[in-house]
Amino acid sequence: MNLVFDNFNTILGFLLLALALGLTIFFIIRDRSRNLAGPNPLRLLRDISAFTRFRRAVGISVEAGQRLHISLGRGGINGLPGGATFIGLTMLNRCARAASISDCPPVATSGESLTAVLSQDTLRSVYADLGAERRYDPASGRLSGLTPLSYAAGVMPDIHDEHVTASILAGHFGSEVGLLVEAGERIHSLSVAGSDSLSAQAVLYAAAEEPLIGEELFAGGAYLGAGPAHIASLFMQDILRWIVVGVIALGAILKLVGVWP
Repeated sequence: MNLVFDNFNTILGFLLLALALGLTIFFIIRDRSRNLAGPNPLRLLRDISAFTRFRRAVGISVEAGQRLHISLGRGGINGLPGGATFIGLTMLNRCARAASISDCPPVATSGESLTAVLSQDTLRSVYADLGAERRYDPASGRLSGLTPLSYAAGVMPDIHDEHVTASILAGHFGSEVGLLVEAGERIHSLSVAGSDSLSAQAVLYAAAEEPLIGEELFAGGAYLGAGPAHIASLFMQDILRWIVVGVIALGAILKLVGVWP
């Protein structure tokens, strides 16, 4: 019986994965097939003020010669925290491209060794794509600490000493994220912050100027212009969400009428 149940869960997981992949490909092809006079896909997304303010802050930092700070958390790429880390790397890529003409390139901090290496590689690849390899500084991707408090203690001086005009905290954090937000508040820097951790989300909701709650973190790639695949993934998630709601409602109805045990 357990073997049958495990096989059913495996098959169901593969079906959901195939459905998600198929929907994503469909929306990518649909958006590419639209003519140039068609609506901008970004207009179909709801407004998230955090990303609107951050895009404005990026422009201001470039004009003023100030620095952006992207913190990738301390979750690494293995397991569930990996999703938040990868979306943080995507945001780092977009911020580095937007601020590539600035005299003060973005600085990335993290609390996990492999994530720090990936942040350096992301910055290097951005400058390579732009033909500005000489402007790449490996010290822009920093390993700030390997424990929660040492990580926070390593990031706070960077926020203060680097004259950061805006910070985006995107990754796996704990309650120590409140210290990072406070460091930004002390220098009147905009803090856009999101995490996959419920404890961090609770702290950010109370402390951050622009918190990203729940799935808003994973929409960062789409709202920062990372490409059609990120926008397509949001439409795919909406459809899967309605399918799950429908299945739950159908199960409740079958339970009420006595069809489902």
